[in-house]
Order: sequence, then structure tokens, then C-alpha cells
Amino acid sequence: MNLGLDIGGTKIEAAVLDEGGAIRFQRRRATPPRYIDMLTAIQSMVAEAEKAMGCALSVGVGTPGAISPQTGMMQNAENIDGLDGRRLDRDLASALDRPIRLANDADCFALSEAVDGAGRGASLVLGVILGTGCGGGLVVDRKLIRGANSSSGEWGHNCLPWPDESEFPPPLCICGKRGCMELYLSGPGMSRDHLDRTAQRLESPAIVDGARRGDPACAATFDRYVNRLARAMASLINVLDPEVIVVGGGLSQIQSLYKRVPEEWQPYISGAHTRTRFVPNAHGDSSGVRGAARLWD
Repeated sequence: MNLGLDIGGTKIEAAVLDEGGAIRFQRRRATPPRYIDMLTAIQSMVAEAEKAMGCALSVGVGTPGAISPQTGMMQNAENIDGLDGRRLDRDLASALDRPIRLANDADCFALSEAVDGAGRGASLVLGVILGTGCGGGLVVDRKLIRGANSSSGEWGHNCLPWPDESEFPPPLCICGKRGCMELYLSGPGMSRDHLDRTAQRLESPAIVDGARRGDPACAATFDRYVNRLARAMASLINVLDPEVIVVGGGLSQIQSLYKRVPEEWQPYISGAHTRTRFVPNAHGDSSGVRGAARLWD
């Protein structure tokens, strides 16, 4: 049995998977604000899991950001204060007195869904996160593809493809570039677009609900969102040609996306047709911790 840990900005989740993929143990606790306290909390959670299971466990970890291949330190982990620049893998291995495997949380999501989730049986699965940010991971033949720079599948900070005149000038992203897809396709991105067009400040769930009820302004914002997401996914299909795109994050719960986006991506696809499936995740918010455990498969 393998133990997965999903470290987030607000919570740490631990889960033990047996050989059949069933969760045998699961715990959550708030993420401590200090790095040293986070290591101590993880020690405690691993000890509790091993006591409950009655055996030693292999430990896989999912976390925001990734380990830099150049420095060995965490990078792009802004969601957790004090994590960037740390040797998290080395510190956890020392704290737990065993080797650990660590990957980006979006990579863990993609791995989980490729192995026994919505992408089961497909040879090339792209995991796409639509939440407070936009990320992703790529799995080929049930093997996580990390890439030379530990950024495989990360699409959110590429420019929105095929922009129209209404999308100029592109907004400035927190990363320092302009026009990043995350600015349009994250939950805050949908809210920003609605505010820019209507001067009305609404969160993305309220916009989606308003569109569903027939509010013209909300419907127009949601229509723009769908078209932009279709363009973004078409650009990924043209490069990667995945069999399945599995969607996670808070916006993955919008069921109309799975019909409308494939209908709207077709004009942007290279070739007459695409067999790529665009589907919601199977494991919900437990997919990340399941994927972390799968790092030892």
C-alpha cells in the first residue's frame, strides 16, 4: 500500500491506497503557516497512517510548484508561503527517514485520472485544471511525463490563441507577460472579464448561475469563456493530440462545458475531425492525493 500526501495552501490531505485503488485511510488537516511546522504535521500524519495500517508505507507527495532540475529547489509554489527555494524532497526524506517521490499537484491529478479515473485505458491523457489558476499534467501509457524543465503539460501561462480585436490590448499577468490563458480561463479570470465588460463584480459561480437563468450579461461572459476555452484546448490538441482531456478544479463542475467546448473547438483543430474526448474527472478533489500515492506504482 502507498501513502499519498497532497499539500495545498489551506490543507494537507493524506490517503492510503491499496493495490486495487481503494482508499483505506484518509485524513485532512490545515496547512501550518510555517515551513518547519508543515514538516512536523506531515510526520504526524504519516505516523498516524502507518499505525492505522499496521505497516510501513511508501510516500508520494503532490505540491504546488515543482523541483527545479537546475537547483533542486522548489519553484513556482507561490500558493504556500516560504516553500519556494526549499529542498522539500530532501527535507521530507530526512523527516520521514525514507525516500519520497514528489510531483506537481496537477501532475498528480493527471496521473490519478489516467490510471483509474476518467482517462482509464487511454494511452495519452492530458489533465487540465480550471480553478483559481490554470495548470495541467501529461501522462503517456500510465507514466507521468515531467519534461526537461519539470513543466510538461503546464499551459496556463501561454498566450490565448487566435485572439480577436476585442481581446486587445491583452491584460498583464502576474507572471509579467501579457495575454496568458490563465487570465481568461481561471475562476478569477472569468470574474475579471465580466467586471471589464459590465462594471459588475461577480464571482464565477454567480456568473455561471446567471447565465443558466438567462441573464444577458452573464450569458455573454460565459459564451466568451466557452469560446476561449475551446481555442485553448484546440491549441493543446494540435500539439499533443491527446485521446482524453480530463478537467479538474472548481470550474470542472460546469457540466455544459463538456458539450459546448468540443463543438466550438472544431474550427481551430488541424484536420477535419478530432476524436479527443473532453470529460470531467472521476475522483473529485481526492484525485490529487490519489495521484501522489500513484507516484510509487
